[in-house]
Amino acid sequence: MSKLSYHYFLQSLYRGNRPNRFAKFLNKTAVHIYNLGVAPNYLVTLEVLGRKSGKTVALPVVMVVQDDERYLVSMLGNKAQWVLNMTADDRRAVIRHGKREAIRLEDVPVEQRPPLIKKYLGRAPGARPHIPIDKDAPLAEFEKIAADYPVFRVVVDAERS
Repeated sequence: MSKLSYHYFLQSLYRGNRPNRFAKFLNKTAVHIYNLGVAPNYLVTLEVLGRKSGKTVALPVVMVVQDDERYLVSMLGNKAQWVLNMTADDRRAVIRHGKREAIRLEDVPVEQRPPLIKKYLGRAPGARPHIPIDKDAPLAEFEKIAADYPVFRVVVDAERS
């Protein structure tokens, strides 16, 4: 499979900002592994409350760690379902990696996002087809798209932990 074909395949897994059946299967498998805590510590499960269903939705995500802070990047942009769900639930969520941690997600200002998105693309190959910049592009290129890809700082929610 050529690199271009592979890119299109990965993009097809999330048409309309929702995973197709195969992506759901892959996500469920990854969630199970990440919950066990056996994957690298930057591979975590994010749990958010569904804004329509009221049910917990779990999905695998890649976390960025920079200067002892943890961040999550939405590879599908502002309209990703987990972003909409988390926003509707007062920015509350849970991350799991062997243990459960109640968190809040704080918006990172657009001007601070480029280096975090760049680091995220370096660590999350599955996200590369969804963000229209090469992982090795100069930071100036990331500045051009930073407003389209939300980044959230992970903060422990002491009230729920």
